[in-house]
Amino acid sequence: MASTPIALTIAGSDSSGGAGIQADLKTFAAFRVYGASVITAVTAQNTTGVQAIHDVPPDVVAAQIDSVMSDLAVGAVKIGMLSQPATIRAVAEALRRYAVGLPVVLDPVMVATSGDRLISEEAVAALRDELMPLATVITPNLPEAATLLGTTEVAGTENEAVAQARKILALGARAVLIKGGHAEGDESVDHLIGADGTLRRLAAPRIVSTNSHGTGCTLSAAVAAGLARKLDLAEAAARAKSFITAAIRAADGVSVGRGHGPVHHFHALWQ
Repeated sequence: MASTPIALTIAGSDSSGGAGIQADLKTFAAFRVYGASVITAVTAQNTTGVQAIHDVPPDVVAAQIDSVMSDLAVGAVKIGMLSQPATIRAVAEALRRYAVGLPVVLDPVMVATSGDRLISEEAVAALRDELMPLATVITPNLPEAATLLGTTEVAGTENEAVAQARKILALGARAVLIKGGHAEGDESVDHLIGADGTLRRLAAPRIVSTNSHGTGCTLSAAVAAGLARKLDLAEAAARAKSFITAAIRAADGVSVGRGHGPVHHFHALWQ
């Protein structure tokens, strides 16, 4: 019997189902990858904003990782919302025990689509110092890249985005996929920079839609799903870019909530 590709998401729960753990599991399923999950925080959240956040105690986060990794043959790990330094350290310690040699996709979730802050200031440094060196690839959007670099200057051009990605690489990341969704122009352009400095430009037509909730989570989960399927990083990133573009394009066909609705994770399955 062929082995089943498995991906693990370590992230927060979105009660409205559009981002976080729920978006990751939907994305894994769309890629025909079995999804396991470790919940780091419970959010009271809908398409209009985040109403409350309850952090899961670090020892319970660690226990969830122990349970999954001691039994399931995980092929890739995706990390999302980690709002507290103690939780970040617990996850980093677990990765050092269980994930040596496994692909790890780190999505430095800091702000929700609604604009609500999801991570403490102290956690940014812990994420940068503890987790970033363990990740196969880190996937910041433009504001997150600026925060990681400790600057208020958000990249406004492709050249500026690439320059910031290279600075993140110099901080210890092994590869950086910097996302251009917050930029302007007819194209939405992401850039993948490998440890050897190789630059790949991933471009797609920019789609104007208010239904963009969960785009960052979905893209990074799609990369993790590709890696769980043994694709190399460049191919996994390219397929993830195609997937999120199609999910945004189809998002207006799904009516969910009164605010920023979710992307359509199952655009290829729902007819």
